[in-house]
Amino acid sequence: MEPVLRSLLPLVPLGGLAGLLSGLLGIGGGLVFSPLLLWLGHGPHQALATSSLAITLTTLGGTWSHLRTRQLPLAPALAIGLGAGVASALFSQLGRGWNGALLLALQAAMYAVLTVVIRPAEAIPEAASANQQPLAGLAVVGLVAGLSSGLLGVGGGLVMVPLMVSLLRLPLRLAIRLSTLAVLVSAAVAAPTFVADGRGLVPIALVLGSAAAVTARWSAARLNRVPDAFLVWLLRGLTAFLACDSGWRAFGLWIS
Repeated sequence: MEPVLRSLLPLVPLGGLAGLLSGLLGIGGGLVFSPLLLWLGHGPHQALATSSLAITLTTLGGTWSHLRTRQLPLAPALAIGLGAGVASALFSQLGRGWNGALLLALQAAMYAVLTVVIRPAEAIPEAASANQQPLAGLAVVGLVAGLSSGLLGVGGGLVMVPLMVSLLRLPLRLAIRLSTLAVLVSAAVAAPTFVADGRGLVPIALVLGSAAAVTARWSAARLNRVPDAFLVWLLRGLTAFLACDSGWRAFGLWIS
């Protein structure tokens, strides 16, 4: 038991870092979890599935903070949560038979597109009230989260936030809060599939997710203090880095 505990302890600060990013950006932490697990020597399927398990705990902390402060409007939350849950249930079975290099290449492509699409806050017009947003549009955004979580083990927050801000004209902080909820739903729906088929490494997911849940709750409660411009540029920097990392790993698997 002791060697196992020693091997898991170094994951605690890394889970904490993922939680800080989750609370600030509305992501699930998969952008930290997946590369970390790959660096530790796990295969793409295990890394992506374990990431999704950890995401469930991570986003639970942030979502609870937003619900407690009553900053999640009910109708938009239900719309995006429903879309995320349905898509995650459909796509969680699909990635099992896909080549690991292909999954990583899809991740790299997604991150590269986001790096170009995400715009600085000053370039985005003032958003309308959340209650005026089309619920159908939010449900579609939730579908994106479910596809991303079920297929790639990434919660989809990096995709959803730009979509809600740029296309649906939601305020940035509201988009982040709704994204956190949608990621929680999509990851929670996909998690049982990953546990049942053996792709998800439960002890690692519990350590990463638990540490991240604590820091996610802390950073989510302080979201209003962070300037919009900093949040947007942080998103762009993360997506650019992850596009390079996932692309390099996909190439390495392809030529091996």
